[in-house]
Amino acid sequence: MRAIWKGAVSFGLVSIAVKLYSATEEKDIRFHQVHRTDGGRIKYQRTCSVDGEVVSYDDIAKGYDIGGGEMVILTDEDFADLPLSTSRAIDVLEFVPAEQIDPILFAKAYYLEPEGQAAKPYVLLRDALRDADRVAVVKIAIRQREQLATLRVRDDVLVLNTMLWPDEVRAPEFGFLDDDIETRPAELAMASSLIDSMAADFQPDDFSDNYRAALQEVIDAKVEGREVVQPEEAEEAAPAAIDLMAALKASVERAKKARGEASSSSGEESSAKPAKKAVKKATPAKKATKSTPAAKKAAAPRKSTTAAKATKKSA
Repeated sequence: MRAIWKGAVSFGLVSIAVKLYSATEEKDIRFHQVHRTDGGRIKYQRTCSVDGEVVSYDDIAKGYDIGGGEMVILTDEDFADLPLSTSRAIDVLEFVPAEQIDPILFAKAYYLEPEGQAAKPYVLLRDALRDADRVAVVKIAIRQREQLATLRVRDDVLVLNTMLWPDEVRAPEFGFLDDDIETRPAELAMASSLIDSMAADFQPDDFSDNYRAALQEVIDAKVEGREVVQPEEAEEAAPAAIDLMAALKASVERAKKARGEASSSSGEESSAKPAKKAVKKATPAKKATKSTPAAKKAAAPRKSTTAAKATKKSA
């Protein structure tokens, strides 16, 4: 990894020299715009919309549109005079419980590495944060922009999470929030059952980007000159449910089936049907038991009569 920023964490009167590294990376497959017929790269020129001339980087400035076709032009000198007190420092403002920070504020994550002889105060701040079970709210300036951020511990390393400013989070303004919508207790109970049937411990390695893997397969097939084999569908889409309760019940049964659990309704039916069959089979057996003594009584006289006839003939 390459450090993208160097500075110091100001922790009271303690200064901890650190390097900043990007903790995440996007795995998207990137493409270039090319000419369809010959594969040539498409290039773009920076042209002025007023005179149509090609403009070099040295002649490009930043402009702020104030409306009415007017533009305020800012130069590098204008930005250099701005008061960025945290340009090379991470100023700790306060320590707060982690659960008090809404995750919607988090933007990007960075690793902090101690630099030079700063390993001991670095470890001291890390262990103190872990023992206090809090995160540090800090300010930092990255790429000419001051940002709010937090410092927390992950895998024995200090992680800096840049944050949005409160006025950068939009308020949800949707019509249904003003409607008086009530849920029935049966629906809520079924929804809770669905949540219970799908409850699990989060394991990030259990998930993967199937689209990126399929796209990479297409690219590899193009390179090797072979035909792309389309993967089979995992399962068919469930049919549209008649109502909310039907959808919830179907979802619960589907979740149980995916986990290899027998559904309650199918289990009751399977246990009831064999019992009925057993009763039907047992009925003939009882009749046979009752008729057995009578059969023996009837058989005995027949044997004696036959024996008597045989005696007369011999005589």
